[in-house]
Amino acid sequence: MAGLEESEPDSESPHADPRGDPFLPTRFSVPGRPVTFLRRERLTTHLDEALRTPLTMVNGAAGAGKTLLVADWAAGRQDCLAWLTTDAVGQGPGMFWAYALHALRGSGVALPADIGSPADAGSVAPGLLARLAAELSMRDGPVVLVLDDYDRVTDPEIAEQLEFVLHHAGRGLRLILVTRTEPLLPLHRYRAAGELTEIRGAELAFTDDEAAALLELHGLRLPTTAVGALVERTRGWAAGLRLCALAARESPDPQTYLKEFEADRTTVADFLLAEVLKRQTAETQDLLLRVSVLERFCGDLANALTERTDAGSTLARLERENGFVEHLGHAWYRLHPLFAEILRAHLRARSPCLEPELHRRAAQWLRRSGSLLETLGHGAAAGDWEFAAAALVDDLAIGQLFTGLPSDDLAELFSRMAPEARSPATDLVRAARELAECDLAHGLVHLRDAERSLAREQPGADLPEWAAARLSCALLEALAGRLTGSPERAETAMKAAGRLREEIPAHLLDRHPEFLALLMTHLGSARLWAGSFEEAGAALSAVAGSSDGAATALPREDALARLALIDYLNGWLGRAESKARAAMTERERYGLARTSRCGVEGLVLAAVAVDRNELRRAGTLLDPAGGEDPALRDPVTAAGRSIATARLLLAHGDAGAALAAAESVVPADVPSPWAEGQRALVASAAHLAEGRPEVAAGLLADVPDEQAACLVGAARAHLAARRPAAAEEFLDRVRPDGRFGPAVTVRATLVRAEVADAAGDPATARRLVAEALQEARREQLHRPFLEAGPWIRRFLDVPSPRGLAAGWIIPGSTPHGGGLPQVEERPPPVVEELSPRECDVLRRLAQMMSTEEIAADLYVSVNTVKTHLKSAYRKLSVNRRSEAVRRARDVGIL
Repeated sequence: MAGLEESEPDSESPHADPRGDPFLPTRFSVPGRPVTFLRRERLTTHLDEALRTPLTMVNGAAGAGKTLLVADWAAGRQDCLAWLTTDAVGQGPGMFWAYALHALRGSGVALPADIGSPADAGSVAPGLLARLAAELSMRDGPVVLVLDDYDRVTDPEIAEQLEFVLHHAGRGLRLILVTRTEPLLPLHRYRAAGELTEIRGAELAFTDDEAAALLELHGLRLPTTAVGALVERTRGWAAGLRLCALAARESPDPQTYLKEFEADRTTVADFLLAEVLKRQTAETQDLLLRVSVLERFCGDLANALTERTDAGSTLARLERENGFVEHLGHAWYRLHPLFAEILRAHLRARSPCLEPELHRRAAQWLRRSGSLLETLGHGAAAGDWEFAAAALVDDLAIGQLFTGLPSDDLAELFSRMAPEARSPATDLVRAARELAECDLAHGLVHLRDAERSLAREQPGADLPEWAAARLSCALLEALAGRLTGSPERAETAMKAAGRLREEIPAHLLDRHPEFLALLMTHLGSARLWAGSFEEAGAALSAVAGSSDGAATALPREDALARLALIDYLNGWLGRAESKARAAMTERERYGLARTSRCGVEGLVLAAVAVDRNELRRAGTLLDPAGGEDPALRDPVTAAGRSIATARLLLAHGDAGAALAAAESVVPADVPSPWAEGQRALVASAAHLAEGRPEVAAGLLADVPDEQAACLVGAARAHLAARRPAAAEEFLDRVRPDGRFGPAVTVRATLVRAEVADAAGDPATARRLVAEALQEARREQLHRPFLEAGPWIRRFLDVPSPRGLAAGWIIPGSTPHGGGLPQVEERPPPVVEELSPRECDVLRRLAQMMSTEEIAADLYVSVNTVKTHLKSAYRKLSVNRRSEAVRRARDVGIL
């Protein structure tokens, strides 16, 4: 009976397989490595564990470098190793074991003749396997059997027999499977017992350093950033890197080729189409082509595109089989980026009209079940702008055009919106984009069109969508009120928003915290312009105190900056500086790009620096070369800039320029009391410096009591005009209710001291100067003493005031009769730590590279480099390239 199942015992291995054909020697040869092969020690070291575990699995996609890795490792082994490429043994268990036994004998394993060899290609006797396992179990050292292309072995019976031999051979057999798919073996048992060594796709992927070394073997030396970009695009895929390197070697400009090559027109495409796509069934090929239009997908989304019901199981199988489908978790997948590029090109060639329809189906499915950004992207790709705009507005997400991580992406996406797309939603999106750029003329036209269309509609069953659109109108109206300096408009919009919120599902408001944050910030800014500081502070504090992460980072920054301005106007320099610095760092906490350093926070810090006589720092903060964020160009910012600039010019002694800056017109629907008061205050000081006290006093004749700084300025002007009684009357109107800080009260105290001195009461004057010094010292407030005039010199040279002034107003004792010395300015501090990318840009700046050269070297846009430069300038308190490099070296960054 044994003769029917097995060949007669023979001392030598048979020379033919069970079908009578000679064994093919190439199936037993360890594959050679090309001259450009890169040995990767981390992987060969991992493979050494194959001698410690019964089973090793090297599992990866086509072209992942599995076979070459194991071949390189095998070539260096001195122990007994057999190699079998299994792609020719798919005819049955008998054929498989005939080849396996031949491989073992050919590698020097002395198997007894009584083990035999299968005579039937389709079956093998259990006794043969038992004898083989028993013989292997008695060996002194293990035999290593490598089964390459094991994914070609699909017969469950072979897997069961292989597991039987492996189990019973004990320490006598070490099995290495090189496969694209998960083998039909009880891997979970081997894992649980610690008897499985695994090398998978993620470990097979080339690192940046390995890719650089591989490219060097092909004669290519590339910058680190270029290598990183290539690894990112190929996901470290071995075949992709090798094929790209071979093609780039033939290009006159290899670096540009690797940066810009079109994947669908390379040998990479040929490889993937032949080795991956064409090995699938027609149904699976169709599925892959259709999902190639998606960045990510799940089974249900793929079903929507294919009009099938089995996409989930097919995707899971492709992922298991390393079919260039990557699992992202929670049943979501994505295609390898190069594979996706090639499939999209293949889809356009095969079905040129299908892609827009696939995007439309994806957008419709995602609107019900998925990400808003993905929904909008696919709606735009389908050319259905009414759908995309409606999805944004209905989701109450129009605020994302102004704030948060997706704002730039959304602005760019809707910039392509076709002009013929007309609906309330498209009008709202256009209005939002234009108002975000402070284009009031066009923005308000589109806002009015949207409002008229919505007024004609009857909400009915679509009440939530209608209410979301109306609420979006209210947000844009509030923004318009802020930009035009119209507090009434903003208040009306807020009241309308309060009514409409009742019609909005709570989950929408919870999903988009930026909406209400923007609404409250616009309202607070309009109230600030109106001079309603208490009401403005309430609205702005509600935003600044929120903790909704990146979504509200920009409104929080804006709110903190405007709260800082209120503190500054009330004379609280320390509080103003603290809030302004917090505002400057708010968005960068969440990785949001800073487009400007000239917002309200910068203006406040500049104004504080002037009062502390840090004039160089103030000039850096006010430098117009830094540009302005268009979203911050409102009357509050414009007035703040003109006033801070005028104060700086006045501190430099240029009264004429200060007067011109203070009198610059700020367009607004209604005047701002504090802006008018501050403008008059600076103008009065300029005239006073030019010896025109009567003109100075006249500018501040009608000062309301709530503007204490202006009351003090009027008192100073009247005193200079030799009207001390009038000066005291103005000072008496400053209410001592604790609302105003040292920048106001110190100046008031010094004017009273001057009145006392003029009245022949030096003791009172000395006491008041000491009080002013005591209060100013906490805030390092210099300018009031520099502005006071010659009379104060002798009071700083007496013991009590001199002690209070030493070390900050004056370095030590003032020489008798000497003038009040200027404070030596220290280099301004680094505002905050530079990001790694900003340091990268600075290092290239130090190499005298142009902006364009830096962009090319870092593989980013020129605008991105400019953004990093502006942020680095702000943090280093400089405004020129040479200063940035010098300052970075001074503080140890370079």
